[in-house]
Amino acid sequence: MLYIYTRYERFWHWLQAALILCLLATGFEVHGTFTLLGYKRAVSVHAWLGVTWLIAFAFFIFWIATTGEWKQYVPTTKKMFEVMRFYAYGIFLGAPHPCPKTAEVKHNPLQRLTYLVLATFLLPFMMVTGLLYYSYNDWASLGLGGLSLSAVALAHLIGAFAILVFLVVHVYMTTTGHTPLAHVQAMITGWER
Repeated sequence: MLYIYTRYERFWHWLQAALILCLLATGFEVHGTFTLLGYKRAVSVHAWLGVTWLIAFAFFIFWIATTGEWKQYVPTTKKMFEVMRFYAYGIFLGAPHPCPKTAEVKHNPLQRLTYLVLATFLLPFMMVTGLLYYSYNDWASLGLGGLSLSAVALAHLIGAFAILVFLVVHVYMTTTGHTPLAHVQAMITGWER
């Protein structure tokens, strides 16, 4: 057994998961996909969750910058094809993972690339479109009167679907450990076999 995930990492992971799930639910309600809280309350809760997530994300960036954990997210192509081959068919044949986790190397090359794209493109895209959406009533005074609310809303919705796709794939990948709940257990206890 190896201690892989610190207490803060596990807290951040589950806080982020809860915030993203609630943001998706309230966001889709605002879009009219279903009714649970009602439009006005869903908008208010969604905005509050968005600001909370921004603050939590800022703390995470500070944490990875000051602890050296940023190294976990540096992309590499070393063993990339071995990892892709493992997930394509090796996993179904019981092959060992080509990049076993350690406390120093928590993410395989495919995870590093995925998290890098998520952190540098998708999340900032959602932050910018969300803040634009949130500040709609101030666009004229901010010199953004030429923007289209429907275009910003559509862009934010497309980003939400991209995050939903990531979430579905991420949850599926948690079932690919030596037992279906091994990775989830590691993210709860910090220890992984």
